Amino acid sequence: MPYLRDYIMSAAIFSFFSFVWYGWAQADIVSVKGHVLLGICGGIAVMLSVFGGYLSYRNYQILSSALNETASFKWYLIIFITEFILGLIGALILLKFQQSDAMITWISLIVGSHFIALQFVFHDPTLYLLAILMIIVSILAIPITQKFGVPQSLFVGGANGTVLLGFAAFNFIRFFAN
Repeated sequence: MPYLRDYIMSAAIFSFFSFVWYGWAQADIVSVKGHVLLGICGGIAVMLSVFGGYLSYRNYQILSSALNETASFKWYLIIFITEFILGLIGALILLKFQQSDAMITWISLIVGSHFIALQFVFHDPTLYLLAILMIIVSILAIPITQKFGVPQSLFVGGANGTVLLGFAAFNFIRFFAN
């Protein structure tokens, strides 16, 4: 049986982080059109995040979660803390070597990879697909941005924002379908 609370909470979290990635995508662009489009996408993401958070709150007591299991919650925290530490170490190394523009690609790779581990916590195989897509974005970031002369922040932030928004919508559908 699926954990419906996890679906709606994932929709809220994915929407929120979609908003964050769209924001990061705007870091190095100068085009007003680009800012407007990314701003609209970010606005949609934040509204969906608030809606998902509301639904999660409303259903918190009546729906179960994979995190209700002590071992699952412990592994969730271990994965989160490990991801945070690896992201920080890599970001500091990139700063030291004056490669801060690659920081977004490093964080994308770490975040994408952490969804592989989270699949074992939430028992949701769709997290493998999310991981693969974010890792592909990370791998393609440098060659694509160099070939087309666009900032890594624009490519990675826009692509990951779109991927996460798509997965948020998918989780809204799974929640309402059950």
